[in-house]
Amino acid sequence: MLGTRNPEVLVVGAGPVGLLAALKLANRGVRVGIVDREWRPGAHSYALALHARSLALLDELGLRDRVLEAAYPVRTVAVYDDAGERRAEMRLPGGDEAGGAGCVAVMRQDALEKLLADALKRAGVKVAWNHEVVRLVPEDDRVGVTINELAKDTVGYAVAHTNWVVARSSDFNVPWVVGADGHRSSVRRMLSVGFAESGPAQHFAVFEFKTTADLGDEMRLVLGEQTADVLWPLPDGYCRFSFELPDFSASQAISEKGSDPLGLRGLTPFRIGTKSRVPVEIGTARFPVLSEESLRTLLGERAPWFEGEVEEIRWRIVVRFERRLAEAFGRGRMWLAGDAGHITGPAGMQSMNVGLREADELAGILATVLRDRAPEEGVREYNKKRLEEWQFLLGIEGGLVPKPGADPWVAQNAGRLLPCIPAAGDDLEALAAQIGLERQ
Repeated sequence: MLGTRNPEVLVVGAGPVGLLAALKLANRGVRVGIVDREWRPGAHSYALALHARSLALLDELGLRDRVLEAAYPVRTVAVYDDAGERRAEMRLPGGDEAGGAGCVAVMRQDALEKLLADALKRAGVKVAWNHEVVRLVPEDDRVGVTINELAKDTVGYAVAHTNWVVARSSDFNVPWVVGADGHRSSVRRMLSVGFAESGPAQHFAVFEFKTTADLGDEMRLVLGEQTADVLWPLPDGYCRFSFELPDFSASQAISEKGSDPLGLRGLTPFRIGTKSRVPVEIGTARFPVLSEESLRTLLGERAPWFEGEVEEIRWRIVVRFERRLAEAFGRGRMWLAGDAGHITGPAGMQSMNVGLREADELAGILATVLRDRAPEEGVREYNKKRLEEWQFLLGIEGGLVPKPGADPWVAQNAGRLLPCIPAAGDDLEALAAQIGLERQ
């Protein structure tokens, strides 16, 4: 299932965070296994932008140049009001400060996953797809693990039905487990770690489409009275436009007179984890579909300044985002990174990018413990630092406040801007300072 020898670290989840953690461990000489219950890498995903700090991490792995070849470089974050007036601008740090990139690199998550998985394979580690962790029992110096290998079972005569069945089950022990298995993390649940909401959920109508618009090198954030809409340029003439839908529900979207301005008639979203999903599948998730007319309606109402033609639309769904934080990032020999420990809104792409940094930090700690016999105090310090950072990013403790002389509109919207800046840590504070904001 995972080779002839049990791994020293089992990574659960083969998204970008899990792949980076496994690759960092393998490069440090740690025997690592990585499993994912999906049957292949994601064919599509929401996350799409790599912060400057993430590019620096990929540079250490020799992957940054390949990422930049496949990505659209964004060097400016432009903030507008809903009347189309440009209110503020943040320029990404120069090449030397950003690992030689000087940009946020916009690319599809599945393309990033392929680069990381290929690098991991070259390091001698293959992802075990279709493998689900069903038991984790922590002990003093190890974790008891049960993994089921899944297989498709197709039955039926006139109409075939395919179900997943357990083909094989294996029990073994590992010294450490890293849970990078997303917001529905099985590792977090088996640790009995709470995952409380830190604010109200948000719904977004998300469209990816080809356009003739010249989007330059900027990500455009548009703040309305109750909305935060985001326009990201993508490679090959595409863009992604996300429109926030306050108080969204399918039934409320249809007026009493029977009109359906967002093209939502007949949708009955149901909730799994953090997103409402109906007919379109992304991995194992399903999302409500929007009509082409809904895009044109939203562009007319929210972005009358958008001058490009709408050509091929390859993605048009409603996505629900919650804001949550784990009560701890692990304990004993089981630790969390990425969306397993936190989720937030989509504008600043903070959850995945901070998750990559968490994976790097956690891999370094575990490699030092395993190879250099360092004390295990590092994982407890990791937990403390992670909670402190996310309490700030989620606005639970502290936030951004205006400096003296800050633009009044920016000052009024300081709290709303915090999750929309594509950076974290010192980089976020440096960008916020450009528009007259500072950490509280």
